[in-house]
Amino acid sequence: MITGEDLYKVMCAMVPLYFAMLVAYGSVKWCKMFSPEQCSGINRFVAVFAVPVLSFHFISMNNPYQMNTRFIIADTLSKLLVLLFLSLWALFFAKGSLEWLITLFSLATLPNTLVMGIPLLQAMYGDFTHSLMVQLLVLQCIIWYTLLLFLFEYRAATLLIQRQFPGQAAASITKFEVDGDVISLDGHDMPLRTESETDDHGRIRVRIRRSVSSAPESSCSIGNAVVLTPRPSNLSNADIFSINTPLHLHDGDPPAGASPHLSGYASSDAYSLQPTPRASNFNEMEAGTPVWGCSPVAAGRVCLQSSPVARVVWESPGKCSRGEERQGCKDITLSEVSNLGSCRLSLRMPMRAFQTLCVRFVPDLRQQWSLSSIDKEMSFRDSRKVPNAKEQKMPHAFVMMRLILVVVGRKLSRNPNTYSSVLGLLWSLVSFKWNMEMPSLIKSSVKIISDAGLGMAMFSLGLFMALQPRIIACGTKRAVMGMLIRFLCGPLVMSASSVAIGLRHDILHTAIVQAALPQGIVPFVFAREYGLHPDILSTGVIFGMLVSLPISLLYYIFLGI
Repeated sequence: MITGEDLYKVMCAMVPLYFAMLVAYGSVKWCKMFSPEQCSGINRFVAVFAVPVLSFHFISMNNPYQMNTRFIIADTLSKLLVLLFLSLWALFFAKGSLEWLITLFSLATLPNTLVMGIPLLQAMYGDFTHSLMVQLLVLQCIIWYTLLLFLFEYRAATLLIQRQFPGQAAASITKFEVDGDVISLDGHDMPLRTESETDDHGRIRVRIRRSVSSAPESSCSIGNAVVLTPRPSNLSNADIFSINTPLHLHDGDPPAGASPHLSGYASSDAYSLQPTPRASNFNEMEAGTPVWGCSPVAAGRVCLQSSPVARVVWESPGKCSRGEERQGCKDITLSEVSNLGSCRLSLRMPMRAFQTLCVRFVPDLRQQWSLSSIDKEMSFRDSRKVPNAKEQKMPHAFVMMRLILVVVGRKLSRNPNTYSSVLGLLWSLVSFKWNMEMPSLIKSSVKIISDAGLGMAMFSLGLFMALQPRIIACGTKRAVMGMLIRFLCGPLVMSASSVAIGLRHDILHTAIVQAALPQGIVPFVFAREYGLHPDILSTGVIFGMLVSLPISLLYYIFLGI
């Protein structure tokens, strides 16, 4: 039976964490103490030092030779069951897709074990849960996050091949060569290009390289607008650049299976390992982030120089609602463009996002820029499916596997959490095998950062929450769906697998409650980086963190009856 003293003990463990998050939220939302750039610096410290060192501390102090085998098998079985069910759904149902498989798997099976799980479960059921949570943490970092990254890169590789080698051509690819500076096939941080060679037998060898933009040749300004000389484009008529401004989601929904790269997350991602973007310089990394819905971008300004090429640059003095006119929005007519001489068009965003910009082209100009011609020039970062997806052939499975393993290996090699988890596991294997103690000099150095790691992680989450335009970024319907999967479906599958394995009493309760923890941070970082439903994962992190404490207490009380 759960007593008032038990509940008070849980609150004593969790309220300090929420206090750190609330202080961070208030310091930005109400007191304006930190700018987005300063918040990003704090977040960078947490991502590179605090969380990895905290993980190393917990893992290195846990005895790997006394792992609870049944508990580990129950957790692994629950994740495999979810993955199997989602795979069958994606293969045999029309509404199923790899994109939703990845997102739903993240929601259902990957909780915030490090920051929330260890202190909460230890307060509820005792010190033995500390070891169980660390065991789950090791598996998450080494196995499940690697599997998740593999799925993301497989999706990115599929999209790249579909766009670069449509139809039957991809089946003849026998080898991929990836340049050393390519660490992802998604092309979000740096657009990619492919070079192919075909031998006498029809076998294709593909080289994947980064596509580096040339520096602008000249610039000028009109008012607040910054104008750069455009680089050559394969399209005709006008050269349009788009400043990468933080964007809000509105009513517009992306196509099925596609999600935007939300640039508003870029400077405030909790635990993000990506550098904070600078002000736009119109290079290929920053120009034209795909966005769905209404963009807070205002009128285009035209700069005339000696060159006959028109430069149309977007500035962002205010927000515009979809379908409404606002001050600062300006018509650009065909005659105005024609008077400028020859132009080029270089779109860096999907056509649907382009149509929502607050620039209303006259009908004859819209006809001149046909949708089909623009779609052919779009970057493969637009995750919409190609029209003839059923006729698309893919390279041999071994070729694809080798490509993805190379990229995933490079990605993991640049992640501090990979090193902290592996080093912590290696040290624990050595120290508990031969009863070795960590030197006091190293132990104290690790402890001073790990002691701050838990509080700084929650503080960083508070900053992240304060910088978001909406707590529920994905809409009410998807938010409810995500919360049900996170706090109901996940615990139900975990309880079924735990009972089947034979877990009982407090260990069974621990397994169920840890499955009802809020959404993990790493899946959201991956979702934002690869542009796959980051709004849903963001809601899972923010809103899930707010409701997780009462939900966990309800599970605690119900299981204690």
